[in-house]
Amino acid sequence: MAVESTRARSLTHVDPAEVPLQAALDALADPVRRSILRDLAVHDEWTRACGTFDLPVKKATASHHFSVLRAAGLIEQRDEGARRLNRLRRSEFDSAFPGLLSATIDRDDD
Repeated sequence: MAVESTRARSLTHVDPAEVPLQAALDALADPVRRSILRDLAVHDEWTRACGTFDLPVKKATASHHFSVLRAAGLIEQRDEGARRLNRLRRSEFDSAFPGLLSATIDRDDD
């Protein structure tokens, strides 16, 4: 039986249907977070580790951005060894907020 690490137990995932609209809008308002979502949108699920994103922020700030995205129901994360992999929860988020994700990340106006 595998023992779940403390790090993995710290991951909480919110159902996008339970996310208030303002929290979703706040998560999508930041250009760094939108760049993370755009990147995830063009890659296969579970192929992008947090440390592989080219972000203009320090590691602690990047961790905060991933946490905000997770809390807003936009991404799901899982630990695989020392890496934390990410998945865009597009279909789940679109069910809760139809068109919002596309309207925000499918644009090049950052």
